[in-house]
Amino acid sequence: MNKNELIDAIASEADLPKAAAGRALDAAVAAISGELAKGGSVALVGFGTFSVKARAAREGRNPRTGETIAIAASNTPSFKAGKALKDACNS
Repeated sequence: MNKNELIDAIASEADLPKAAAGRALDAAVAAISGELAKGGSVALVGFGTFSVKARAAREGRNPRTGETIAIAASNTPSFKAGKALKDACNS
């Protein structure tokens, strides 16, 4: 499912025009992204939790040359599925 298909599904489920469903989806994504950018987390009960995890600096290798390279520390988004979502996927 891509973004347009998701907007169509939201519009039909919530009985909204597609334009309003698109704006609602964009607003939800922006709110989640904004909270993660601040280092926070977003918990949607039954669906899951979006959070930020820190990755430590490490050394890696260039696969072409075998040369050792330094990989900088970074933050990465993560998602942990909630029980209801796991159950829905396994039914």
